[in-house]
Amino acid sequence: MEDKATLMRNTAGGYFREGYNCAESIIKTFRPQVTPELDESIVRMFTGFGGGFGHSGCVCGALAASVAVLGIVKGRTTQSEAREPAYDVAKEFHDRFEEKFGATCCRALNEYPFDSKEHLRTCIKITGNTAKLLGEYMEEKGLY
Repeated sequence: MEDKATLMRNTAGGYFREGYNCAESIIKTFRPQVTPELDESIVRMFTGFGGGFGHSGCVCGALAASVAVLGIVKGRTTQSEAREPAYDVAKEFHDRFEEKFGATCCRALNEYPFDSKEHLRTCIKITGNTAKLLGEYMEEKGLY
């Protein structure tokens, strides 16, 4: 039996194979775990995150969506609530991502032309392994 983090990796990779981008795949994987009450249409919010924000090559969409997942769990709904819990997990996860992959920008993580076979092969690995990293992080921090 596979552990939860490995299941998250395989699920996100499966969504990517189906044609979802990196950010959409992360949200589709974690939404049922962390906020099942949110309609699946929330995935639309993450479409533009793919390709490092619409193929601009900036922040990896899988990383950005992971920070959004952490925000769903640790974020605030009023200005009187502390924002530090969300900031803390966002920074810590960012740093783990950078340590694991060596960069946080899409163009640095994947030098191949967008949507080429090589690019997609690299992105599926990054997406799946980001989901696994996020799953491990959330388990470690008791966020499930």
